[in-house]
Amino acid sequence: MITIHAPPKRFADPSPGADKGGFSLPAPPGYAVGMPNMCRIADITIGPGHPLVVIAGPCVLEGGEIDLAIARELAMACSEAGLPLIFKASFDKANRTSLSSNRGPGLEEGLKALASIRETTGLPICTDIHEPDQAELAGQHVDLLQVPAFLCRQTDLLKACAATGKAVNVKKGQFLSPHDMQHVLNKLEAAGCQDMMLTERGTFFGYNRLVNDFIGLGDMLALERPVCFDVTHSTQLPGAGDGQSGGRPDRADLLARAATAAGVHALFIECHPNPPAASSDSATVQALSGIPELLGQVVAIRRALESGQPKPATTT
Repeated sequence: MITIHAPPKRFADPSPGADKGGFSLPAPPGYAVGMPNMCRIADITIGPGHPLVVIAGPCVLEGGEIDLAIARELAMACSEAGLPLIFKASFDKANRTSLSSNRGPGLEEGLKALASIRETTGLPICTDIHEPDQAELAGQHVDLLQVPAFLCRQTDLLKACAATGKAVNVKKGQFLSPHDMQHVLNKLEAAGCQDMMLTERGTFFGYNRLVNDFIGLGDMLALERPVCFDVTHSTQLPGAGDGQSGGRPDRADLLARAATAAGVHALFIECHPNPPAASSDSATVQALSGIPELLGQVVAIRRALESGQPKPATTT
């Protein structure tokens, strides 16, 4: 019989938990306890002692009523799980494999659609930008600006994001070591960014293959900024399809569970009501109908981690 012990108490975050999924998470070994650097997005705080946050939505805006329908269904699933939700969708996918691939509605139309979803649902919105000139306008319509992995070292793009005053999420380049992301954080801090986080989305392992290095994930957590785990892009097989990327979406649940157990502060999940019909990343997006089950799994892991922690002292 294998006995699973609770994490050592010296690594525990003393903050009390919340109802359902809103549990404070004990910090893993090597992770700076009492991280002073949280990431605040609208009324959501990402970091130790706060609920696991879900950043989810379609890869690219689909158009019509489908985007709002996805946002509403995700909001219901996250509410039932007790997890905060940030709705994510791209207005332009500038790094598609093929020139003929659907890129999305474009900057102005896309931001108008995202602003409408935010107004209708009350959800914070995340979108990615690819050029410094897009930052100011995007910052007027969304709550979280995201820098794609391939562009994570672009100084002018990082500075432009910081100048908006919005929170910034930077995905770790598939070609970078975790500790190299300290330079990205330094650039954002020097440019005046107050709220930032990093996202792990896999590392190149030869051609057409990504792997997730969980030792490296711990190293990125040690940089003392909140860390998100990209569940769906981590299953990607870059360029392995016919003019598009392939994927192993069947392993997304496994990675989500592992990342939650490792101590990440947020999960990034792209989803669609009918993945094969998705306009982008159809090989990796998760079925929208499966999101409640996935959230139930990660909430259970949070509960298990929290159960071994000492309760806060009470005063009389």
